[in-house]
Amino acid sequence: MEAVRIDKWLWAIRIFKTRSLAAEACKKGHVTLDGHPVKPSRVLKVGDVVNVKRPPITRSYKVLALTEKRLGAKLVPDFVKDVTSPQELEFLEMKNKMSWFDRDRGAGRPTKKDRRDLDKLNDDWW
Repeated sequence: MEAVRIDKWLWAIRIFKTRSLAAEACKKGHVTLDGHPVKPSRVLKVGDVVNVKRPPITRSYKVLALTEKRLGAKLVPDFVKDVTSPQELEFLEMKNKMSWFDRDRGAGRPTKKDRRDLDKLNDDWW
């Protein structure tokens, strides 16, 4: 296989759950190739680096092989290599560790458990 559509490839290697979600991400500009947003019909080649914006970071994937058929999770490493920068991964890890501290706007008052956790954090901090 010489070339494959980017939306099919993103779906096949399990970055997106459905092909329509992959196509929608391409249309919205969340998928870039060489720094330029791509259309879902863009053809991929082996060696390309695809960037996918998934807040709060942008992940980068190097194309090792092409496929149009959905793969089992164990076969994915043969087709793609995650080349996301260590700084991005470190930021994601930090964000995940601190996610319990952030509250969504309009989420209301903290529950008793939230309040106890905040008090424990303050006691440990000082």
